[in-house]
Amino acid sequence: MQSFTYHAPRSVAEATQLLASGNGSSVLLAGGTDILVQLRENLRHASHVIDVKRIAELVELCRTEQHGLLLGAAVTCSQLLQDEATKPYAALRDAAQIIGGWQIQSRATIGGNLCNSSPAADSVPALLALGAKVEVAGGEGRQEVPVSHFCTGPGKNILEGKRLLVSIGFPPPAKQSGSAYQRFIPRYEMDIAVASAASFVRVDIDGTIAEARIALGAVGPKAILAQEAADLLRGKVPDDETIENAARRAATYATPINDMRGTIEFRQQLAYVLTKRTLQTALRRAAGEVVTLHPH
Repeated sequence: MQSFTYHAPRSVAEATQLLASGNGSSVLLAGGTDILVQLRENLRHASHVIDVKRIAELVELCRTEQHGLLLGAAVTCSQLLQDEATKPYAALRDAAQIIGGWQIQSRATIGGNLCNSSPAADSVPALLALGAKVEVAGGEGRQEVPVSHFCTGPGKNILEGKRLLVSIGFPPPAKQSGSAYQRFIPRYEMDIAVASAASFVRVDIDGTIAEARIALGAVGPKAILAQEAADLLRGKVPDDETIENAARRAATYATPINDMRGTIEFRQQLAYVLTKRTLQTALRRAAGEVVTLHPH
């Protein structure tokens, strides 16, 4: 492994100062499940590694009825899955349960998964569907940004090596709402989504859909918020035809590529199928049904 200077700051301010002084030669370490491999294989180069796990604010997980769920950027998948506060955010838990095995989940973080900004990242469609926002810190101070604006391309995001992801925030859980995330992989040995989808729905007292969001992963240069497709659901009774129309519309957002994991046509079909399945699961959960997609 290449040599580097290790830092373990105790505050966000100290971490951002280290980033600024590194002149682009610094990387952030949270779980380390990706960055350490990249450094060892010389896929990335860094003179300074900044370990953020000792910053109390970044390992905080809390939920209030007024402000919703706040997830520090260094909260691990295991910590998330073991905390009762995350149960109303089912799509997030669906994603966390399939980010590696349990050994990886004890180290891997949702913040790190987002910051890797892979088009196939499992957490990002779930974050989009749940309407999450992120707080980032840098030399110019702190800023709140919708998750939909965070990733800018494959492996790229608004941090640009100069800012720090502090936390991910979710709105308070609404009554009669549900969410779900699913992906398709060709086999368990290839743990990267060929396509994925996440859906969120909130049902009004009259049985119509009051609010909806649909997001797709691994079918474009970054995760996609298919909002026009979700808007087709609003004010409608969630019958088979309504769900079918929204799923078909969501699939038109897919702009995949051909590669060893799947063809363009296959991925577009998967976008439709997975959207339909996640909408159906989200509606069942909104009705109070306990639906377990990935037993943990």
